[in-house]
Amino acid sequence: MPDPGSHSNDVRRTGVLAEDDQGAPDVRADDELRHVYPPGALGERAAGPAGGGGGVPDDGGLHARSSAFSGHTMIPDRYSRDGGDTSPPLEWSDVPAGTAEVAVLCEDPDAPGGTFTHWVVTGIPADVTAIEEGSVPSGAVVGRNDYGDVGWGGPRPPVGDEPHRYFFRVYAVDRPLGLGEGVTGDDLRGAVKGRVLAHGTLVGLFGR
Repeated sequence: MPDPGSHSNDVRRTGVLAEDDQGAPDVRADDELRHVYPPGALGERAAGPAGGGGGVPDDGGLHARSSAFSGHTMIPDRYSRDGGDTSPPLEWSDVPAGTAEVAVLCEDPDAPGGTFTHWVVTGIPADVTAIEEGSVPSGAVVGRNDYGDVGWGGPRPPVGDEPHRYFFRVYAVDRPLGLGEGVTGDDLRGAVKGRVLAHGTLVGLFGR
């Protein structure tokens, strides 16, 4: 199990869309993501609106935002591992017709051992457009984070690191994924390959 204090034992390395704080894409990660997203669906910038209003989409079609923080700003401490470990609110819009379910993944590509999964939620009905703080929608399936727990596992990067980036990814998929409780980030990434109709990303920051 990864060390929740430092992520030093986290040896996962998965293909994600890694960005610097100016939104420059990681080309190597893009190569792997092309197996997940349809051609032309990869966005070059992940952002959220100030104060949660008026979403700023990447070119994946969905607008992802939070009332708790804006894109590329600090995630409040109450959502961190040591500050309350409450899952943050998340909203999305422009879910396309034909969506069978929505899934959410939060991950930190800056963890010392590789990408660290903080949250997996699948089975969200297509007509649901938000996750309230500290909860999940009725009928949704909650996955396992890389701390080894089911549910949200808040940020806890090593002390002294530059703020880590936390990518909240929302996927609209064209068929039920059929994933059960305890599903991992790797399971979700594999299940959505070739099934994504639209996606959106919100990036939050956290440091200690």
